[in-house]
Amino acid sequence: MPYKKTAQTPAFEQTGAVSPNMAATQALQPFPLFDSRSVAPSSPIERWLLHSLLRLLESPPVRFQLWDGSTIEPPKCRPQFILHVGDRLAVYLLISNPSVNFGDLYGAGRIEVEGDLGTFMETVYLALRQLKDRSPGLLKTVWRDQAPRSTGIRQARDNIHHHYDLGNDFYQLWLDREAMQYTCAYFERPDMTLEQAQLAKLELVCRKLMLQPGMKVVEAGSGWGGLACYMAAKYGVEVTSYNISREQVQYAREQAVRQGVADRVLFIEDDYRNITGRYDVFVSVGMLEHVGLDNYRQLARVIDRSLNEGGVGLIHSIGRNRPARMNGWIEKRIFPGAYPPSIAEFVGIFEQGPFSVLDVENLRMHYAETLTHWYERYRQNEHQVEAMYDHEFVRMWRLYLAGSVAAFKVGNLQLFQVVFARDRNNQVPRNRKHLYRKSASVSLFSEQES
Repeated sequence: MPYKKTAQTPAFEQTGAVSPNMAATQALQPFPLFDSRSVAPSSPIERWLLHSLLRLLESPPVRFQLWDGSTIEPPKCRPQFILHVGDRLAVYLLISNPSVNFGDLYGAGRIEVEGDLGTFMETVYLALRQLKDRSPGLLKTVWRDQAPRSTGIRQARDNIHHHYDLGNDFYQLWLDREAMQYTCAYFERPDMTLEQAQLAKLELVCRKLMLQPGMKVVEAGSGWGGLACYMAAKYGVEVTSYNISREQVQYAREQAVRQGVADRVLFIEDDYRNITGRYDVFVSVGMLEHVGLDNYRQLARVIDRSLNEGGVGLIHSIGRNRPARMNGWIEKRIFPGAYPPSIAEFVGIFEQGPFSVLDVENLRMHYAETLTHWYERYRQNEHQVEAMYDHEFVRMWRLYLAGSVAAFKVGNLQLFQVVFARDRNNQVPRNRKHLYRKSASVSLFSEQES
């Protein structure tokens, strides 16, 4: 496992201070993050550096409170957040590269955010975006994100193991309880639960693929098997699904048996590059982020050799409005090898094969809402997560989920669904009536029970 429960004591406990209330909506009030008697007072240079950072970011509503009790106020506004900095080295690490080091400092408890964490991250992302527009060289040469790790066949397995093989019991704490979907849901109505919205997403994908009984479908990246089982049970298709996460494949096979579709769904623990056979449909939901730009041509070849002449496909992926690397800390600690493509890079896959793009839909705000549900459930179960791993792991994933909500809300990240077909396929829909003929938010399992 990439993370282990350790006996290490959180940093704020090592200093003798009382652990702060971690509630996301915590009121603005001073509290001792570190025992100021245990470290030397802050120096003028450290206070100047933090003043300079606030000025560089054009005065976001953030107050720095240092370990010795001194504060640095935003020069142009009243603070909405307090950023507690627990030691001298944390100042220099934060200044040297905040996009990478902030996450490690927060995870270790050497930095604490007082105020709503998600809203704080939105404020930071917007300030950094404005800085990038004004001074692109600074972020490119100094505050740069590291290049994503390799996504070759051997490295891809390590990358996936790092994230998806944390344990099914971990993900069950905060994903939907019906289909275990770790991808964007479809909130067709504002009053939908996460479970309903995830089933609506599965239904929407199936409609976009125009599934018919007896079709053969190949899936690249199965997750926990929710889509494959749904396609087989609801639409009567045969599914062959590839995934290199051992934990997910084991869970998916158990679900296929439980749902009575094991004779129509085959889960293969293997890389998408090893897909064999010919199929009527190619589908991939939430895997393209892990493929890597260098492998897009190879992915196009896999689709080309797998898809029948009249075939159609859909790829669903996190993306961007313009090319940019994944946040350096997320790539380093959470999602190694990840790269969300720009829409131009995404569509470039189909330019490398004999394909036509039929439909592009952006579900960005649906993902912001999905992540909000995940974050709330995660927060409710942090005590169980800490029992599985440790306090630092809890804080890292809290930051990752809160930051992801913020990234979709401010538009740093997008969610694209692209439908495509062979370029000579003339049996393509002339409108979108097949997508909206009735509500997509119908529970497969409720239908079976009735």
